Amino acid sequence: MTAPLTPHDQHSPHDEPGEGRPPSHGQPSGDSGAPYPSGYPEHPGHASGHPEYPGHPGHAELSEHSEHSEHSEPGPELRAELVRASLVAIAVAVSGVLLGLLWLWLAPKVPLVSDGSAVYLKNSEGEDAVGADGVFTLLGLAFGAVSAIVVFLLFRHGGIALVVGLAIGGVLASVIAWRLGVWLGPTSDVVAHAKAAGKGVTFDGPLKLGAKGALLAWSVAAMVIHLVLTGLFGPRDPEPALTPAPQPEAR
Repeated sequence: MTAPLTPHDQHSPHDEPGEGRPPSHGQPSGDSGAPYPSGYPEHPGHASGHPEYPGHPGHAELSEHSEHSEHSEPGPELRAELVRASLVAIAVAVSGVLLGLLWLWLAPKVPLVSDGSAVYLKNSEGEDAVGADGVFTLLGLAFGAVSAIVVFLLFRHGGIALVVGLAIGGVLASVIAWRLGVWLGPTSDVVAHAKAAGKGVTFDGPLKLGAKGALLAWSVAAMVIHLVLTGLFGPRDPEPALTPAPQPEAR
């Protein structure tokens, strides 16, 4: 009795290379029977662990830190603009002394008279007290316009920081002018002033600012005038060059 013949295309288990065993001469090394000849799976999408690999966590942390440092530190242009805005705010605030002196000089006086027991307005129908508020408002508007023109001529390429500096400086200047005018004007102690003047003698009442909204006149005028000057005479951005549309190819 003869044994059955083994088909030629059927391989014996002893002919297949085991794990870690080199393939036979009849089988190419690049096409082994095992899916991973080395015994370890390969993951093409997995990070190799090298610091220069884009997906490495260390690289991401370094890039994030560099971007954060770039955004956190202001550039030289921004620092220069902030310095100019601070200088403008200080200069405008100091000029409030001149506004206070002019207000003290130009504001109408409020005449008062005492009968020995009470103090009355000499002219009950007068509008001198309201006139002081109007003079302060007009002076604030004029000073705001002048300061805006000067700042625009000095810093034609200024940005929003200069406008903010003008606004803050205008408010500070108005407060300084108001307090200076009240301090240098007639005393606010009307009773003591009436006793010092005597019965029936007219004397000037204290300088007051009834409408506190006048303190914003300087800032509003400065911002509006600076905006108008920038829109009319400010630098223009270069217009982008127009590229001709591609022509269809003739067939």
